[in-house]
Amino acid sequence: MAFSFRDPAVNLNLAPSLLQRRGAIEALLLWLFAALLVWAPIPRGSDRAWSWALLESGVFVILALWLVAWVIGAVGTSDVVRAAWPAWVVLALWIVLQGFSFIPLPRPWVEVLSPQAARMQSLTDALGAPRELMTLSIDPHASRVSFLKTLAYSGIFFLTLVLANRRARILLLARLLVYSAVVMSVFAVLLHLGEVQLDWFGYPMTYGDSASATYPNRNHFAGYLEMMLALGIGLLVAGLSDRKVDTWSRFLRLTIEWILSPKMILRLALCVLVIALTTTHSRMGNTAFFSSLIVAGVIGITLSRQAPRNTVLLLVSLVAIDLFIVGSWFGVEKLAQRLEQTTSQDVASREEPAAYTIPLIKDYGVFGSGPGSFYVAFPRYRPSTVEGFYDNTHNDYAQFAAESGITGLALMGLFVALALPAALSADGARRDPLMRGISFACVMGVTSILIHSWVDFNLQIPANASLFMVLLALGWISLYHDRRNTASNEPATLRRDEE
Repeated sequence: MAFSFRDPAVNLNLAPSLLQRRGAIEALLLWLFAALLVWAPIPRGSDRAWSWALLESGVFVILALWLVAWVIGAVGTSDVVRAAWPAWVVLALWIVLQGFSFIPLPRPWVEVLSPQAARMQSLTDALGAPRELMTLSIDPHASRVSFLKTLAYSGIFFLTLVLANRRARILLLARLLVYSAVVMSVFAVLLHLGEVQLDWFGYPMTYGDSASATYPNRNHFAGYLEMMLALGIGLLVAGLSDRKVDTWSRFLRLTIEWILSPKMILRLALCVLVIALTTTHSRMGNTAFFSSLIVAGVIGITLSRQAPRNTVLLLVSLVAIDLFIVGSWFGVEKLAQRLEQTTSQDVASREEPAAYTIPLIKDYGVFGSGPGSFYVAFPRYRPSTVEGFYDNTHNDYAQFAAESGITGLALMGLFVALALPAALSADGARRDPLMRGISFACVMGVTSILIHSWVDFNLQIPANASLFMVLLALGWISLYHDRRNTASNEPATLRRDEE
């Protein structure tokens, strides 16, 4: 009698050993995937060619292993993958747009689709015969590099959906990311307090002014911490209890249980992350974090039907304890001083690259100058008063619009806009505490990066862009993962572990 893993009835009744093997393969792939995500921030946020090539290779290898296992029936997809079909459509269009930018096209086509790109490439024709083929990108090599990054980010989104397919695996992935961020934060704070200078993967790094851990830029380390804090707070929200406290003895007993539970370890971990975020002295990083915490908290309390009082207490404690008590020992005054001393000139210096990018966006309107080509296109629009070399503008929105046109910016906006409503719907529709918790993490983490992206380029840093894709995938998971079951259907051991 022939059977396969794609027949659920046969799987459940006839092949328990094969199901165990399937679970072992998926668990192994999840560990490899989690290890890759933990590694990504270590080599300067994977911002060098060798490090992002290593990240891409890791993603492609894990994808290849999953595909081989899927072909032989050793793994399967889930309802979440199918429910996220709108995201796949947008991603497919984004990939096509990226690939279209460096494919050689007849010269007349490029002159119609992107006159400025044709004009720029015609400048080199004076050195030889006029070319018959052109590309929409003014730097095809950079666009090919960007295309591979896009494929890797899409792979990360897919792997998150197919590998975090059980409650225990969602918890495992989230905890590994949060606690690895704790290790990174301790490393960052110690280096900062010791005013250490060291070579990190061949690049000099100085930590006296602020904490930046393995990132060359404190603002990008702050962006990383914003997402990891959102994920950690989401895990705390998932562990909130709606049990009533009607006597002092019951209150004392529940307090002792909480202190002795894994929740206390997680709460201390979040304190460490807040300390690290404070010592980055990143103005927009800290502003984005607390703003997104308030936004996600208000939305969560408004939509959630479960334990709203405990959610309020949790959020108040996060602000009060972390900012005013813990943060005061680790430089919150210096951060406040930086915020108070921020002048219009400081703001202008951060906005200048984005402001001077507007004419570039107008010239390359629909398709952009080509993914990854900003450093080539920008010098023509930069006034002589702007010094320094800019390979990125300090505004993710402006950079997406400049490199991929209004079309690319609209696609990326739509991709994010599809995930956020899914997470928001989970807040109101799901009774599962874990799903509500990761929906909170998605809303808070994504909102924080969207705020921070107005003055920085976190989404141009491969490690941060990868984790951003994980958060977006968690938004879909929070709404569609195993909607037929609730927490009450889970094994008792797993419920105790979550509490």
